[in-house]
Amino acid sequence: MPEREFVATSIAVLTISDTRTEADDRSGDAIVSRLGEAGHTLHEKAIVRDDIYRIREKVSAWIASPDVEVVISTGGTGVSGRDGSPEAIVPLLDKVLDGFGEMFRFLSYRDIGTSTLQSRAVAGVANGTYVFVLPGSPGAVKLAWEQLIVHQLDYRTRPCNLVEMMPRLLEK
Repeated sequence: MPEREFVATSIAVLTISDTRTEADDRSGDAIVSRLGEAGHTLHEKAIVRDDIYRIREKVSAWIASPDVEVVISTGGTGVSGRDGSPEAIVPLLDKVLDGFGEMFRFLSYRDIGTSTLQSRAVAGVANGTYVFVLPGSPGAVKLAWEQLIVHQLDYRTRPCNLVEMMPRLLEK
């Protein structure tokens, strides 16, 4: 079987935090660095407060844009009163990729044990755009990217990957 060529995707990165700034956004910066190393293109990086409506506003703009193929958010997936990323983003999804959250927590269990049950990481598809909602820790971002996302955003990954499904996401 011949080797497939890499297909770069356009990715938007959103850090959700009440305290982070561009100067100390380690998790958002980690995603940006890794997506660049993998050969993908950064569409935009932004930081918004952990407010459901601000999160939805930013993510909605990106999923409405034909220039954004993937959105990756970091932060706001815990269980505190201010953590609202899943509540903000899941209603925007047309389809939830249940396996992403399941696999993330399975892999995370090796590092943090039962504390992984507090993670509400989720992924899905919205208007033909893949959306990944990650915890805010740099370790969680690294795990999600290196063990899951980078492989599924690589057209060369066999037997299947998310990139090869992109042309069919908006089928009726």
